[in-house]
Amino acid sequence: MEENNNTKEDCKPRGKKYKDKGGSGVLGGAYFVAFVAAAVYFIQGAGTFWMGLLGFLKALVWPGYLVYYLLEFLKV
Repeated sequence: MEENNNTKEDCKPRGKKYKDKGGSGVLGGAYFVAFVAAAVYFIQGAGTFWMGLLGFLKALVWPGYLVYYLLEFLKV
């Protein structure tokens, strides 16, 4: 009987080239820090649980508003 000693190279389909899709770690980290800061900002002024929840949701979507108003200001 033969032993099957496949390496990682043997498991890849032949004829296809794989590209590295990394490199967004810095932007993802910056977005996360901005999200945490926005969540703290919006939640600290909340008087009730539901206002705190609304603040959390605002922290999720504020980049969309930022881009919208920036494009509106630039009239692109």
